[in-house]
Amino acid sequence: GFDNTGLLQKRGENMNYIFISPNFPPNYVNFSIRLKERGVRVLGIGSDPYEQLSPELRGALTEYYRVYDMENYEGVLQACGFFTHKYGKIDRIESHNEYWLAQDARLRTDFNVFGFKDRDMGPIKYKSRMKDVFRSADIPVARGRVVKSINEARELIAETGWPVCAKPDSGVGAAHTYKLHDDDDLQLFFDTKPQIDYIMEEFIEGEIHTFDGLADRDSRVIFMNTFIFEKGVMETVNEGLDMFYYSLREIPGDILEYGTRAVEAFGLKERFFHIEFFRTEKGLVALEVNARPPGGWSMDIFNYENDADLYDRYARLVTEGRTDEASGRPYYTAYVGLKERENVFRTHTREESVEICGDLMVHRGPIESIFSAAIGDYAYVLRSPELAPLKEAAAFILDRR
Repeated sequence: GFDNTGLLQKRGENMNYIFISPNFPPNYVNFSIRLKERGVRVLGIGSDPYEQLSPELRGALTEYYRVYDMENYEGVLQACGFFTHKYGKIDRIESHNEYWLAQDARLRTDFNVFGFKDRDMGPIKYKSRMKDVFRSADIPVARGRVVKSINEARELIAETGWPVCAKPDSGVGAAHTYKLHDDDDLQLFFDTKPQIDYIMEEFIEGEIHTFDGLADRDSRVIFMNTFIFEKGVMETVNEGLDMFYYSLREIPGDILEYGTRAVEAFGLKERFFHIEFFRTEKGLVALEVNARPPGGWSMDIFNYENDADLYDRYARLVTEGRTDEASGRPYYTAYVGLKERENVFRTHTREESVEICGDLMVHRGPIESIFSAAIGDYAYVLRSPELAPLKEAAAFILDRR
């Protein structure tokens, strides 16, 4: 983890917080709103015109600097320099977004800002390096490694057997991820794969169970959650499946043990995280760590399941170095994401789904297109003190003709 020696304890009214792409995804406007309410000067950098930002976001930002190409580091660097010249030392630079994690770290390095620096990003960015950290914390991982040639892949498969999973060593989500069943698949993969490093792993049969939460400046978990995915994201994307996952009111003991151990091993401080495990017949196997909130509507799902405001808890952590710890989860929650495609025919209409769910439904609406391949085109969030009603309602919504 990074060194936080000499971290200046500033109150909110003295803090300068640069938010990278503060309007994406749309629900992240709540980060800016809550930070401003606690006295923070929130400074936005993004590529969209100021006029296209929501009124709520414009009201929360002290100033917004438009960079036409956010991939151009010099442009983003210049924006941070402008804010430093105008407002003084920058205290935080964050996007809460997987895509910008490495750039965030580079900016923090150049401006000496609290948080992950360039030197910290190897185990966060590369899945092969993640395995080393998990192993150092005595957390089981799938057998696998980076393979540069088809012969190296065949050597690995001789150890693991078929099938195997191939995914970019540095990548976001399930894009360009493959399940290979035989040597024909392997040959096709090497003939057509992008020219980037791939990690190949034994295929693990099991549900994905997550450990999500918020860590304080000492890597102490002060909010925690677990989601259960009955299908993997890779299958959901590659096979055009609907998305269904749900949270538990109680965190299983092995998830809690491995999860808190991983948070400390990866040096996650003052940030949200999303750690994925496979639950197999023999126990948990670590998949990967994400040093940002889980995607989609997860931040809002946290709030629904806890009757809480995690955006504000984060803002308090940033400004005061502490926050209230969650005391129990009164609800199970479920996310139901539907693929709305020409070849998908639903048994029930939206109106029928809303009627059958009744008070279980707390939110519904369309999903941004950038997320839809993974989590659906249209989604529902359900909650209940009991899990069974959520599963029954979800099965009704998901039913296809």
